[in-house]
Amino acid sequence: MGGQPTYGATPVQPIGRYIPIGVAHLLLALSLLGCAGPSLMPASQAAAVRQREKALASNAEAIHAVIGQSGRAGGLAFLDAADGRLVVLPGDTPADAWARHAAAPAGEGARVSAPSVLTFVYRANVPKAPEAVTLTDLQQQQELRRMVATLDADVRGAYAQIEERLGMVQRELAAAVTASKQEADVSMAAARADLQKAVAALADDLAAVRKSMLQTAQLGWLTHEATVENSSGLRKVATASQDLAASSAKLEETVRQLSATLASQLKELARRLDNIQGKASSLQ
Repeated sequence: MGGQPTYGATPVQPIGRYIPIGVAHLLLALSLLGCAGPSLMPASQAAAVRQREKALASNAEAIHAVIGQSGRAGGLAFLDAADGRLVVLPGDTPADAWARHAAAPAGEGARVSAPSVLTFVYRANVPKAPEAVTLTDLQQQQELRRMVATLDADVRGAYAQIEERLGMVQRELAAAVTASKQEADVSMAAARADLQKAVAALADDLAAVRKSMLQTAQLGWLTHEATVENSSGLRKVATASQDLAASSAKLEETVRQLSATLASQLKELARRLDNIQGKASSLQ
C-alpha cells in the first residue's frame, strides 16, 4: 500500500535527505492516534485506522520530501480511498492545502479520492505534531471561503457603482450650481429637490454596502470559530484516550499483583495441608 507520494494528483519521487526529528514526530503522533482508536470506535473501524496510520508512518520520509519541495509549512497526507496510493497536498494550514487542491485543474482533482479523515503533517523543521482533520470540515471551510469571496466581489462591484454614481452626483451638483446662478428661484428649488433625491439614493446604497460588509465579517468569524472548535475537540479526544490508556495500564498491574499474591497464598496453604496430612499419618 502507499506507493509513490502525490503532489495534488501527480506522482512525486522522494529525493534528498530528510530531517530525523520530523519523521520522529510523524511516527509518534500516528502511533498515539492508533492507540486511541480501539477505545473510541468499533473494532473494524479501529483496524482500518491503524492500517491507514501505519501506511502513512511507513511513508514518512516520502511525505516530508514532498512538503520540503513545496516550500509550504506542511501538507495533508492520506491514502487515496479508491486505489490506496499515497497523496500529499502541500499547504501552510489544512484549509490552505485543501483550497490549493480544490483550485487545481479539474483533471488533477478528479483523480484524487480523499477519505473521511486526513492527517496534516508539518514540515520537518517545524516542531509540531501531525493533526487529524475531517474531510467534512475542510469542505465546509472551502464553501465558506467561496461565499466570502463572492460577497467580497459583490461589495467591490457595489463600491464601483457607488463611485460612479457619486461622480454623476458631483457633476450634476456642479451643473445645478451653475444653472442656479442663471435661473430663477423656481428652477433653483427644483434643482435642490433633485439633488436631495440623489443624495438619499446614495445613502441607501451606502447602507446596503455596510450590510454586505458586516455579513462578510460574520462569515469570517464563523470560519475562525469552526476551526478553533475542531482543534479543541481533537485535543479533548486525544486527552481522553491517553487517560483511558493510563487507567487500563494501572488496572492490568493491579490484577497482576493480585494474581501473584493469590498464587503465593495457595502454595502456602498446600504446604500446610501436606504437613497436617503427614502428622495425621504418623499418628495412625
